[in-house]
Amino acid sequence: MARYIHFAKKQRLAKKGRQRRWAPFWTVPKIYGSGRRVHPGRHTVVKRTWRRGKTKV
Repeated sequence: MARYIHFAKKQRLAKKGRQRRWAPFWTVPKIYGSGRRVHPGRHTVVKRTWRRGKTKV
């Protein structure tokens, strides 16, 4: 096992981490209107955690 993560790999992992976050809260009224209450996680395309769904990094 490596002692440290190479900088390029760390950048790729950071990008994958940013992609899996919830969408911003203001996307909900923009898409559905002000009356609808929907979780912003529904607008996130990539749904991944460290337990399920590994990345090929």
